[in-house]
Amino acid sequence: MRQSSLVVVSNRLPIDDSVAPDGACEWRRSPGGLAGALHAILDRTPATWVGWGGKVGDAPALPDIGSLRMRPMGLTSEEHSGYYEGFANSTLWPLYHDAVLPPVFDRGWWETYRAVNQRFARAAAEAVEPGGTVWVQDYHLQLVPQMIRELRPDVLIGFFLHVPFPPPELFMQLPRRLDLLRGMLGADLVGFQRPQAAHNIAQLAVKLLGARVTGDDQITLDGRAIRTGAFPMSIDVAEMQALAARRDVRERAAQLRSDLGRPRRVLLSVDRLDYIKGIEHRLTAYSELLRDGRVKVRDTVMVQVAVPSRERVDSYRALRHRIEGEVGRINGEHGRVGEPAIHYLIQPFDRAELAALYQTADVMVVTPLRDGMNLVAKEYVAARADASGALVLSEFAGAADELEDAFLVNPHDVDGLKETLLRAMEADPADLERRMTAMRSHLVGHDIVAWARAYLTTLDRTGRVAAGLRK
Repeated sequence: MRQSSLVVVSNRLPIDDSVAPDGACEWRRSPGGLAGALHAILDRTPATWVGWGGKVGDAPALPDIGSLRMRPMGLTSEEHSGYYEGFANSTLWPLYHDAVLPPVFDRGWWETYRAVNQRFARAAAEAVEPGGTVWVQDYHLQLVPQMIRELRPDVLIGFFLHVPFPPPELFMQLPRRLDLLRGMLGADLVGFQRPQAAHNIAQLAVKLLGARVTGDDQITLDGRAIRTGAFPMSIDVAEMQALAARRDVRERAAQLRSDLGRPRRVLLSVDRLDYIKGIEHRLTAYSELLRDGRVKVRDTVMVQVAVPSRERVDSYRALRHRIEGEVGRINGEHGRVGEPAIHYLIQPFDRAELAALYQTADVMVVTPLRDGMNLVAKEYVAARADASGALVLSEFAGAADELEDAFLVNPHDVDGLKETLLRAMEADPADLERRMTAMRSHLVGHDIVAWARAYLTTLDRTGRVAAGLRK
């Protein structure tokens, strides 16, 4: 098989679940998702992407996307259940997000997770050329870096965790904590969204593995130096700006406003349907503002877009049921004929429609209980070419470290969330322009290409890998 100097490994390939009749593949994009972010740097970069194609069964034969080769991995139904729905998303995901829901520890899931990680590692080891670079993505594949090191000690190995990395006291709960820690530390560089995560892994390496830590960013284990650091992920700012400037998108935004009844204020939230996103807390706050008469349906409307996620996992099905029940209650109690209090949409949107929604919203409400970064917040800022609009942003999203001029809020504090929503809705336009201008200026200098270059330059100090990225 052909080999590449750069191999990216992630749980999912960045493509639609089906291939078009002409044999072409298209990028699978979701709001703030990994595939959408990496699309900006890999669609014209010679590389190989190893990942699952999205359907249970044998690996499909997939064509390349431009210069990017696809190396699809197959998953059986049992593997998908144990590796993905089980250990990755019912054990690691809740624990890494402050145990918002209690993590489930199942010994059978671990064996499946380990076996699938081993298959991904072998595929990556076969795909990378001598002396090349493998860049492993996220919590689904935490064992892969060390497994690749055992198979291909000649290559550079990077690992980036897109979700939060928990404090030591939470990570210590994991029955397989040593294996997971050693797996991550098989990389030459372990990257995180926020600096605290790098401190957390250093503490664990010292406590559990007897490693030495020098400076703020280097762990020495078994005679090998592993660098760590924070590399806040970003978006393709130029792409979102170009979308927002398109005439058809601007016209669609105007049409959306009209369809909503031309309210004085539009509040928008765009989330994956996930319990970490704080959707229930947000609905409670908005419901109480309506109940208390501080917000009127006739001049304010909320649009909640919830993209379906992990629909076979019990906790996600239960969440959807609760949210739909709460939206129905709020609309039943506070809506009017032809004027619902909340427009609730459980569906994905294409990029142009998202850009139009972002331009429609007077207030973007991004209030996760815990989030590694949250790229939707950055997309909203990039779409606001006239520097209008307000961003209400959770302190517990990684984006809060950068977008300091947002209306920052603790989403667990429902009373505080209500007051922050009102402040954003009633803010002086000059104050909003100042805030948005500052955030937009930051994003221009910290886009997705800058993120990738910063990470890859730290991984490979020769600059060779970063030089291969598109400009």
